[in-house]
Amino acid sequence: MDINAYIESGILELYVAGKLSEKENQEVYELMQKHPQILQEVLEIEAAVVKLTASVSPHAIDFDSFRDKIDDTKVVDLQPKKPNWISYTGWAASILLAGGLLWTLGKKNTLEEQLQIVETQKQYLEIQIEDARENLANTKNLLESIRDKNIIAVPLGGQGEFASSYAKVYWNKADNTIYLDAEGLPNAPEGKVWQVWSLTLNPLTPTSLGTIDNFNTDDNKIFPIANANESQAFGITLEPEGGSDSPTMEQLYTLGVVPTTP
Repeated sequence: MDINAYIESGILELYVAGKLSEKENQEVYELMQKHPQILQEVLEIEAAVVKLTASVSPHAIDFDSFRDKIDDTKVVDLQPKKPNWISYTGWAASILLAGGLLWTLGKKNTLEEQLQIVETQKQYLEIQIEDARENLANTKNLLESIRDKNIIAVPLGGQGEFASSYAKVYWNKADNTIYLDAEGLPNAPEGKVWQVWSLTLNPLTPTSLGTIDNFNTDDNKIFPIANANESQAFGITLEPEGGSDSPTMEQLYTLGVVPTTP
């Protein structure tokens, strides 16, 4: 996906203005979760609208000059049409009513509209609290897993020109799972993904454990991965989207040998 072309298409301005269908709003929201650039662009558009709102008195508005200001911030053809609040998420909904529907400043906001702002803000806070609880529970489960006394810790050191990269594998043989802590890897470039490999050393045989498609958007950079192999080492390479049948050795970022037990 060409993110820059998507941003320049004008669809984000329509999203902020409440001019998209419910399906289109959902699509934009999902892309905001996956691509920080898109989320940042939406926040900047909303911030520009809020700034313009604050600079204009609702009692004395020059609508012609105000329309020019709106055009300068790329907000497209705002009309006094009440948006579909169900299709909005986050504080964008409350900003939209306060800033996006600026043509209603020539009229008095109704009590119903004010109550809608409060209700939307309340819903957003509830979503944020629920997300925080879920993240906390997931973090607690991860910590309990990697602190198990039977876990085998395998440090993966940087290789060649990628010497500054690092990762760590926590291998629980009891449930055939590894937990990959990949904090020491950079974000994957556009069109590339990180691929994890289980290795046997004699003869050298790589087995793919899959790609980490959500690496760039994951906050804690810890990934549970199934591994039923008798691994003697683990490696991570940078591969084209979809992964490769065998590791690209020129793109081997980290490698680590499983410690032998006495």
